[in-house]
Amino acid sequence: MCVALIGGIDRIGKHYLEEGAHAGVELRVFSQSEVNLVSKLKHVDAMVVFTNKVSHRAKIEAMKAAKANGIPVLLRHSCGVCTLRECLDCFKNNAACAA
Repeated sequence: MCVALIGGIDRIGKHYLEEGAHAGVELRVFSQSEVNLVSKLKHVDAMVVFTNKVSHRAKIEAMKAAKANGIPVLLRHSCGVCTLRECLDCFKNNAACAA
């Protein structure tokens, strides 16, 4: 499973990747807006957007890619490793996650 993380804190990017590896998912971290973000997101299985640490432009592009490709998205205000862990568990267990 490949999950994209949009937003977050640059300095704990390593910890996000470690958490993804621990959960057994390929995690792609986009902590800043990037050129061609929509095309980079079209092959992921799920997305997590940390809304408090992301630009409006990156969030809009991510949501556009998700809608066009039928990718499930979890929007979370908190941007900690524990929040990411909860989101990854939710995707792995195909559970209905509370917003």
